[in-house]
Amino acid sequence: MLNNEIKILGHAISNGKGVQVNLDIAKLHTRTKIEVPIIVERAKKDGPTLLITGGIHGNEVNGIEIVRQLVAKGFNKPERGMVICIPVVNVFGFLNQTRKFPDGRDLNRVFPGSVRGSLASRFAYHIIKEIAPLAEYCIDYHTGGDSRFNAPQIRVSQGDNESMKLAEIFGAPFILQSKNKEKSFRETLRKLGKKVLLFEGGKTLFLDDDITKAGVAGALRVMQHLGMRDFPKELEKNESPFIKPTLISNSIWIRAKYSGMFHSQIKLGSYIHKGTIIGSISDPFGDFEKYIKASYSGYIICINQSPIVNQGDAIIHISFEKN
Repeated sequence: MLNNEIKILGHAISNGKGVQVNLDIAKLHTRTKIEVPIIVERAKKDGPTLLITGGIHGNEVNGIEIVRQLVAKGFNKPERGMVICIPVVNVFGFLNQTRKFPDGRDLNRVFPGSVRGSLASRFAYHIIKEIAPLAEYCIDYHTGGDSRFNAPQIRVSQGDNESMKLAEIFGAPFILQSKNKEKSFRETLRKLGKKVLLFEGGKTLFLDDDITKAGVAGALRVMQHLGMRDFPKELEKNESPFIKPTLISNSIWIRAKYSGMFHSQIKLGSYIHKGTIIGSISDPFGDFEKYIKASYSGYIICINQSPIVNQGDAIIHISFEKN
């Protein structure tokens, strides 16, 4: 719950006020400051605090776009509680259109960070020290890596009943029960007692309208459920209707047995049966074309959209049920 005195990075935020503060902890080698804008909206009435983040990986621009739209359309202004938005957590990576920090580290593998560590570690430390303690809930937006296009999905830990309920309310087509990775943002927040929804959708360096609509609609449903604000008209206009999510407990990657040009023949999000032809790999000179069959029956939750793959590359992510 909110109290009468809240400070973020030294800035006092009173009831009914909004403010943009900057996390300023580093400079480029040119001595240029790198500031990370943090957009805070506090309602007049007490309520939960929701942290919404995008761009922990700097090239995952669809997540950034989702948070941008939430801010630009004023959806981040609650009637109860407080919403903290960080559209671009990894500004360094966003500037260079890369996943990692300039020190070569993946920010999502160094939490909770260290005040005396690497650049990424120091940045993680300040996020956890200055921002995370204020929030009770978090929605963290990601995309698939490289050319891997993820169907809209929420990832939660098995056994976390409250997060599972929130994931159902979010309304993405799929909920994946996945283990928290050590030193990830999600795992660190979980250890702090926060409830975290990790959204995956789309691929790096690409904007997809359907992914954006799903991400925005999910945030509105969660805020509505938490009693922060009602969005009946906004959800109606969003064109991303609520779908009862399919729970996926087990999944596996189908990998390329050959190197060559990959031609996918399946639809993302569809259910296929074992033995279905999911695509083909051919050489560029017309000598061979090898067809790939599904090893399992299940839902297609990610497709590698790279036109060229190497032997062993992950090409299709499919759910399956253990016997």
